[in-house]
Amino acid sequence: MDKRDYYEVLGVAKGADDQEVRKAYRKLAMQFHPDRNPDDPGAEDKFKEATEAYEVLKDEKKRQAYDQFGHAGVSGQGFGGAQGPFGQGGGIDMEEALRAFMRDFGGFESFFGGGGRGAGRHSGPDRTGRDLRVRLKLTLEEVAKGVTRTLKIKKKTACDTCHGTGQKPGSQSSRCETCQGHGEVRQVRRTLLGQFVEQRVCPSCHGEGSVIQDPCTECRGEGRVNGVETLDVKVPVGVSTGDYIPLRGLGEAGLRGGPKGDVIVLIEVEEHKLFERVQKNDLYVEVPVSFSTLSLGGKVSVPTLEGKALLKIPAGTQTHELFRLRGKGLPVLNSGRHGNLIVRLVGWTSPNPDKKEQGLLRELEKIQELKLPDPKRG
Repeated sequence: MDKRDYYEVLGVAKGADDQEVRKAYRKLAMQFHPDRNPDDPGAEDKFKEATEAYEVLKDEKKRQAYDQFGHAGVSGQGFGGAQGPFGQGGGIDMEEALRAFMRDFGGFESFFGGGGRGAGRHSGPDRTGRDLRVRLKLTLEEVAKGVTRTLKIKKKTACDTCHGTGQKPGSQSSRCETCQGHGEVRQVRRTLLGQFVEQRVCPSCHGEGSVIQDPCTECRGEGRVNGVETLDVKVPVGVSTGDYIPLRGLGEAGLRGGPKGDVIVLIEVEEHKLFERVQKNDLYVEVPVSFSTLSLGGKVSVPTLEGKALLKIPAGTQTHELFRLRGKGLPVLNSGRHGNLIVRLVGWTSPNPDKKEQGLLRELEKIQELKLPDPKRG
């Protein structure tokens, strides 16, 4: 089943700003939250659909990719599932949708006063490590053949002394007395509209439910230290500037044993001194050709990324005419197909003709003057 347009799902215009997107999603999430619709299985699907649309449209880069390429441009980027080299595959499941809702809006209970799916337990603090973005410059030849690059990345890694716990080896943490180990505190407010329950992160343990009594001296209780890691990045053929490769779970270590972030490798293809990339996978090149070859026809040697190719041109070819060499362009990403090479023939004249050339050209000029087309008639 084809996915609906994300703007249509949220009911916003394509040019809607972040606040409009957030407001529209909040309204739909409140309407279709499964805890509010326990007997309506369709509400869960609508909740997941709205969350998936929101996760894409709230992110500037994902939204730009979606506007340019549609669902194919953001396939699998927002959530988990089977991941290919560009985050393809997988959809959003209910747990992911609920986590996204909790992260941005504090959960269902903060709106409706408790009693929902998360009642009596907490999601804990967000201890996930930071995502890292790395720019990778490639030549056009590397795009055509594919390449594996080794990158050295400075990042926070798990502390070897405490193994990421933040505690001094041999010591133990104690239960937080403020929240009794729940990581959250609840406050009941009574208003004219009824009773509202507000849940917020415990200010004493910052949502962890426990307090470190004796911090690790190496990482000062953080569970991570500064380090350098070497990563091998396999780049598939046919990538373009603006594409990116997500390396899941290879980013910075999380706080006190939290999950690692991701490494996002941003592709940047350098300009080529000879070829120009047009229409994603087609290449364009200009080739100088002598006047006699244009007039008489023949074969012209044309450069390609794989070497030389012969182009047969008919007699009477005009300068600046375009020819196409099929399959001599760049590979199409994840398809096995190739683009084309567009060749523009440019008439070449000798900058310093010798006497013999001058004589022959003057004779030719006299003959061709009689054949020149009338500019009035074209």
